[in-house]
Amino acid sequence: MLPTNLHFRLLVLFFLIYSSITLAQDRSQGPWWPHPIWGADDQAGASNWITPEKILQSVQLVKTGKVYEIGQVYERGMPLYGNRTYALFSPGSPTGGPFGKNRLIYNDELLCTEIGQVGTQFDGPGHIGAQLRMANGEVKDVYYNGYTGEEMYSPYGLRKLGIENIKPIFTKGILIDIAGYKGVSTLPNSYEVTVEDVTGALARQGITEESIQDGDALFFNYGWSAHWSDPAKYNSPAPGIGPAVAKWVVARNPSMVGSDQAGTEVVLPGSDISNPVHQELITKNGIWNLENLHFEELIADGVYEFLFVFTPIRFKGATGSPGRPIAIR
Repeated sequence: MLPTNLHFRLLVLFFLIYSSITLAQDRSQGPWWPHPIWGADDQAGASNWITPEKILQSVQLVKTGKVYEIGQVYERGMPLYGNRTYALFSPGSPTGGPFGKNRLIYNDELLCTEIGQVGTQFDGPGHIGAQLRMANGEVKDVYYNGYTGEEMYSPYGLRKLGIENIKPIFTKGILIDIAGYKGVSTLPNSYEVTVEDVTGALARQGITEESIQDGDALFFNYGWSAHWSDPAKYNSPAPGIGPAVAKWVVARNPSMVGSDQAGTEVVLPGSDISNPVHQELITKNGIWNLENLHFEELIADGVYEFLFVFTPIRFKGATGSPGRPIAIR
């Protein structure tokens, strides 16, 4: 017989190994599904907040008609995560022609890239999931609203939770200038934004927490876009929000979040937890994430609340989307 203390230690070790994959019940009921507001069949998540009433309310924010581009330009050499690729080619100069008596010519392009996951990118419902052990002992890949890999995976795009399910975002945007609140142009590597930072930045901008309404879009400025032209620095461990602020975000029912770095959440070197904010927002709550933005012009004009417009491109079965996000004051 094993010594009592060794037996106990082995039992603890077995429990830790077994429970390292979260237990779930089944497809119909799990730790975060069905969604308490949108129901078991929903694939649009927090974009459901964008109703005609929300749009009419948001339009009232426009006072001058000034448009701010807050997305980055897609180009070769921009910062990319890991081994992702962006390459645009012009197949001919011109591509076609001349045709007809009027000598018509035209240009085309060939784009080779991960469509939704380079440059200014919108993370959709099929992008981030978690591996769970179900009540029957099976291990499954599970995504927003409990959809499993078995339901989703296909070599020709996702069968469920594709980006085509996301509704156009037309809402009030709120910029939370964390770098400005901390009195720096850019936050340091791996700085974790606290709830106190968020509430302090809002107070500095004259925005109350109570004024944040269901379906608003929340954006965090870390000053990180200053490094966009230096991919090595931009791709180094970035500042961002952590799990505590993610819980604060969830409690305010936004349609989406976004930031001026590649993931919105803090990158902590050596951590054995991978992207918990992505899982909390996207997988568990259907709150979508727009990455690699820039806010310099908004901040220069002191604009922290604005009409925000973004329409994910409806690539059927895609995990995300490029796009041209704009703020209008």
